[in-house]
Amino acid sequence: MIKAGIVGGTGYTGVELLRLLAQHPEVEISAITSRKEAGMKVWEMFPSLRGRVDLAFSTPEQAPLKSCDVIFFATPNGVAMQQTRELLDEGVKVIDLAADFRITDIDVWSKWYGMEHACPDLVAEAVYGLPEINRDKVKGARLIANPGCYPTAVQLGFLPLIEAGVIDTNFLVADCKSGVSGAGRKAEVHTLYAEATDTFKAYAVPGHRHQPEIRQGLARMAGHDVNLTFVPHLTPLVRGIHATLYARLTKDVDLQALFENRYANEYFVDVLPAKGHPETRSVRASNLCRIAVHRPQDGDTVVVLSVIDNLVKGAAGQAVQNMNILFGCPENLGLTQIPVSP
Repeated sequence: MIKAGIVGGTGYTGVELLRLLAQHPEVEISAITSRKEAGMKVWEMFPSLRGRVDLAFSTPEQAPLKSCDVIFFATPNGVAMQQTRELLDEGVKVIDLAADFRITDIDVWSKWYGMEHACPDLVAEAVYGLPEINRDKVKGARLIANPGCYPTAVQLGFLPLIEAGVIDTNFLVADCKSGVSGAGRKAEVHTLYAEATDTFKAYAVPGHRHQPEIRQGLARMAGHDVNLTFVPHLTPLVRGIHATLYARLTKDVDLQALFENRYANEYFVDVLPAKGHPETRSVRASNLCRIAVHRPQDGDTVVVLSVIDNLVKGAAGQAVQNMNILFGCPENLGLTQIPVSP
C-alpha cells in the first residue's frame, strides 16, 4: 500500500484528494494536516466522507509526514517550498498542487506570486506533472509540480496543433471560463452567492498568474517562445472550466484526425466526434478532459473547445494520476469515476 499524506486538507482540492484517495485500492491515507482544525475529525468538516475517512486533522509537526511514501500539498502558494526539502531528504515523494514549482524562471515566478522563492534549486529538479506530455519524466521524479487548472485545459487543447506545427504560434488566444471553486474555499466578497450568481464577467485581463505557466508549457511544445492572449472569466458554476482556444492555421490538415490520433491512447482525454460541443457537466467530478476541434466556414482559424473539472483533472485528480505513474500503478487506478449528471 502507498502511504499518503495531505498537507492542507480543509480546502476544495484537499477534500477532492480525500474523496479520490479514500476510493483508491492501493492507498492508505496516513496523515492530513490543518493547524486551525487540529483534533477535528475529517468527517465533521466534510460529512460526505463519514464512514470513509476516520482520521482527524493534526498539525504538520504532529503528523507522521516523514513516514509517508508521498505527500500532497493542497496549500496556498508559498507553503510547499518551505517544507519540501526536508521531506525529500527523508525519501518522501512530493506532489505540490500549488504553484511553487511550476515556473522555472524564478524571477518570473517571484513577479507573479509576490514573494521570494525559498528553494530555487528544487524548481530546476521538479517535473511538471502534465502526464499527457511528461509521463516518462514523472516516472522517475521525486518532486512533481501539479499543473494549474486553466493551464491544463489550455495546454491539452493546443498540444496536437503545436506538436504538428500547423498553427502560427505568434497568435494564440485562450478565452477561458471557470466556476467559483477555482478561487478556493476562503471567504471573499466576489465569491459570495449574491455576488457570483446570475452574473458573468472577465477578470485579470491585464495579466493572470496562470499566463506565464501556460506560455512556458506552450513554448516547450513549440521549441520557441509563443505569443498568448489569455482572458479568464468567472461563471456562476461551482466547478468546471471551459476553454475556447483560437489559432491561425498555417497548413491544411485534417484536424479531427490530428486530435484523435494524438489522444488515441490517452485514457483521460476524450476527443468528441466532428462538430461536437463539450459541456462542463460532462466532466463534473471526473478526471476527464473532453475536447472538440472546429474550423469555422473552412477558414484559416481553428477553434478548440476544452473542458475539465477544475478540482479533478485541474487539481486533485491529476495529482492522483501523477501518483499512479510514480508508483507504477495503472494510470487510471482509482480515477474511473463516471461524471456526475445532471
